[in-house]
Amino acid sequence: MYASLKSIIPWPPSPVNARRLTLLLCGGSVLGNLLVYCLSLELPAGLLALNFATLLALCLQHRLTSRMIKFQPQELADRLLQVQENERHRLSRELHDDIGQLLTAAKLQSDWLKRRMPEELQGHCAMLCETLEETLLKVRDLSAILNPRQLASLGLEASLRAHLLKTLANTPVHWSLECQQRLTGIPEETAVAAFRLTQEAVTNVLRHARAKNLVVRLQRLSQGLSLSICDDGQGFTPAPDPAREGQRGMAGMAERVEQLGGTLLVTSEPGNGTRLEALFPWAPRALERASTNKVLH
Repeated sequence: MYASLKSIIPWPPSPVNARRLTLLLCGGSVLGNLLVYCLSLELPAGLLALNFATLLALCLQHRLTSRMIKFQPQELADRLLQVQENERHRLSRELHDDIGQLLTAAKLQSDWLKRRMPEELQGHCAMLCETLEETLLKVRDLSAILNPRQLASLGLEASLRAHLLKTLANTPVHWSLECQQRLTGIPEETAVAAFRLTQEAVTNVLRHARAKNLVVRLQRLSQGLSLSICDDGQGFTPAPDPAREGQRGMAGMAERVEQLGGTLLVTSEPGNGTRLEALFPWAPRALERASTNKVLH
């Protein structure tokens, strides 16, 4: 009998069922009290029990509601990062699958036209083919930036090296990636954050810094993953509030680090280059792995 009742009335109840039970008990309690008042009767034991059950239902409803809306700051940060990465992956798929396929079809059509165009139009058609080819490569690069698929298969160090090789291939910037330790067992959210931070820093170097040398260092520490990015560019004056001062790239980097509970130190001044130092603390589950790997090394 107990098993059958338990299957009919699941416990703990869902928020919807808890609200219905609370409304039912409140209605019964109000009607019972109103009836006793109108008839000038003594308070029956059953009505007293109903009032007590109503109080318990209200406490249960409050507890369920608090559990639904109460999130820890770290949980909110994790969910926000997950939403951001999911949106990046969706945009990457749309660029690669939809826009990439359309550009590929347009390139094939332009190649077909080029073979049949008269001589005087060959130059224009060749320019069109080159433009489509360049646009297709840009779309693929953007798709790869939005969704670095190699992170899961190659790891953080190899992914960063591949990104630096590709991004700085035809630039005057001399770069190096220093990693003295194995970076196995890095949590996914930490690896993604370090990769995004390096992406933004390299973009800033190419757009604004006019640097000749770039050094990226990764180090596994007992308190977390350390990322250092240094360049000898023209530097800038870091703003106390980057978002308000229009430094959107710096604001995005600081926000990403803070969401993981880390710290970001920016050291720069005009004419003396820029140094970024980020520390991503280990999650509780990764802390044990980090300590174990440190002992092994």
